Amino acid sequence: MSEQLKRQAAAMALAGIKPGMRLGLGTGSTARHFVDLLGQQVAAGFECLCVPTSEATAQQARSLNIPLSDLETLDRLDVTVDGADEIDPQLNLIKGAGGALLREKIVAAASDAMIVIADGSKLVQTLGRFPLPIEINLFGRGATRRAIADVMARHDAEGELRLRETAPGSPYMTDGGHLILDAFFGRISRPEALSRDLLDIAGVVQHGLFLKMCKTAYVATADGVETLSAGN
Repeated sequence: MSEQLKRQAAAMALAGIKPGMRLGLGTGSTARHFVDLLGQQVAAGFECLCVPTSEATAQQARSLNIPLSDLETLDRLDVTVDGADEIDPQLNLIKGAGGALLREKIVAAASDAMIVIADGSKLVQTLGRFPLPIEINLFGRGATRRAIADVMARHDAEGELRLRETAPGSPYMTDGGHLILDAFFGRISRPEALSRDLLDIAGVVQHGLFLKMCKTAYVATADGVETLSAGN
């Protein structure tokens, strides 16, 4: 049922995309549905130019003959369409389960609008139930981890800090060659302050808090697709 809901949300987002737009393509299971549906439109003659947020998304888009570019060639994008791991009432997000949070944030920041597609299970009153991904540099990772743990303690984190792995003893590596630490907060009561504190750590490349970036969210539930707008 969840995959059907994700596809419904993706279809709603696609309905608002106009020919000729420059699009950011997100990463993850929900964004994959959007790319699949966009590929069907491209096959029927729809024109667009897209910037993928991961190598996996780029591979999927190429397989569907979706025209691709990059942010060296394009200075701005019209819209980025992506999924989310959590969405609060202000449309602040936690993202990064798919391991592409740095590129996703770069692409979203270069876009005039960010649209999120999700199913109803991603809606929360307060961010933090889902672990917050934190992308870190490989060099000095021990010191970086200790500094993140200190920040977690100051923000009353309820859980642990865990290195993401693909298998026991095999750390997950992002497309940019970084590691990801998943921080289990339980509840993030001050997301803006947490964002600043994490980015003040020298070894932190980026984190999965997407604050005040999403303008519209299409959230699919068993009762239909609900449209949420920032500020409402």
